Amino acid sequence: MASLNYKHLRYFWMVAKTGSIVRAGQQLHRTPQSISGQLQELETALDAELFRHAGRTLQLTDVGRHVLAYADQIFTLGDELLDELREQPARRLPEFKVGIAEGVPKSMAYHMIEPALRMDEAGRLVCREGGLAFLLADLAVHRLDMVIADRPMPNHLHVRGFNHLLGESGLTFFGAPQLLATLSGEFPALLHQAPFLLPGEDVSVRTALLHWFDERNLRPRIVGEFDDSALLNSFGQTGTGIFVAPTATADYLCEQYRVRAIGSTNVVKEQFYAITTERRLQHPAVLAISKAAQEDVFRAQTD
Repeated sequence: MASLNYKHLRYFWMVAKTGSIVRAGQQLHRTPQSISGQLQELETALDAELFRHAGRTLQLTDVGRHVLAYADQIFTLGDELLDELREQPARRLPEFKVGIAEGVPKSMAYHMIEPALRMDEAGRLVCREGGLAFLLADLAVHRLDMVIADRPMPNHLHVRGFNHLLGESGLTFFGAPQLLATLSGEFPALLHQAPFLLPGEDVSVRTALLHWFDERNLRPRIVGEFDDSALLNSFGQTGTGIFVAPTATADYLCEQYRVRAIGSTNVVKEQFYAITTERRLQHPAVLAISKAAQEDVFRAQTD
């Protein structure tokens, strides 16, 4: 059997629906002769009679009724597809795809990205977390619009991208009330031999933080290391150890995790970058994030 000609099938479907070749021709803007010829070609291709004449009217044969049932499904589904495509641009929000490098604290990422959701025409936010190298690879092929990282883009990756400093923040030390009740002395001396939760090796501020301890002859007792900042904060909330986070998020962390800030330093600062393929920022959401970072998220701090 030859392959199905859907134009011929549609002509058949319209004749079956209107009950007349003349009326079908009017709907399809074709002459009755053209419609009749197309029907004959369809019957030849199917090797079956679809209509029989009953006086001046056309009646479907058993095969014709069977074909009509399929034609109803085919063209109803086709009309639904067209309606869906017509409505889709108005209904679907544009996506803003952001990569979050593993070393960026979750609370900090939220504060930096949230302004994009307050735009008048905010799109649908898509966040991906992973290693910086993998995120930059996705950025290079436009699977991401922006990557937020706690360090500039490494030169050795040979990825076309540009670093845009969003801001920097000193560090604040936090502890659960039940843990702080067991410690004595003033900050920073109380950190000596106190249980401490250390950021993981992929967190850029870790080395500077350890150097800060050494310079002050402080030896906190490291009871855990965490790559994931949210997990670190959760352990800190239970009183497992003191932990640090960007000062820019201090109020949020105290409220969210019911911990207390015990001291801060601006000697050690954590920097945050927006990495994009644009030398000059143009994406509306990235511009909103950059503007909010400069005017609100990051504030000048003194040690």
